[in-house]
Amino acid sequence: MHAGFPDFRLGNVLATSFTGTLSERHGNAVERIPTPHRLIDWLAVNGLTVDSCTTAQLELARELRESIHAAATAAAIQDALPASAVQVINDCSAQGRAAAVLTPEGKRLWRLSSASCVEDALSVIAADAISIIAGERDGKLALCASPTCQAAFFDTSQSRTRKWCDMNTCGNRQKKARFHANQRKNSRSAE
Repeated sequence: MHAGFPDFRLGNVLATSFTGTLSERHGNAVERIPTPHRLIDWLAVNGLTVDSCTTAQLELARELRESIHAAATAAAIQDALPASAVQVINDCSAQGRAAAVLTPEGKRLWRLSSASCVEDALSVIAADAISIIAGERDGKLALCASPTCQAAFFDTSQSRTRKWCDMNTCGNRQKKARFHANQRKNSRSAE
């Protein structure tokens, strides 16, 4: 990993983890893939290793990220999917050369060839987005309850009532804010 960059927020769902490379969208936004090398790092952490990335490929990745976020947000609130976002997702899905492979444990992984490029990795992310937005997987799209975050995430909890994209960041921040507000309220009432 390259030092000096914010940590990646990794999840269990590739497409929504990818949208998490831009966090705090409604607050002080944190860009977690600011450079082509950082995108290479993120892809490698997620099993989609590529050798190089151009600035144009980074821009394509960000366009896909924002399109997935827009479509997932619309799906989470049961709104119409933005046509431009759907087009970007479909285009990225169609342009890649990746193969699904079955592991001995019965899980699906994606294999990129040794000559794969960023577009091949993005096609895997786009295909993952299509499967969750289309409702093909067990779970539901939801939006983080944090007013500064509002990230789209895929809720696979048994009750499907998860409120936070990440309990360790957004959830804890909200719990701390409630705790401190209650402390201030209790100290005022004790005066």
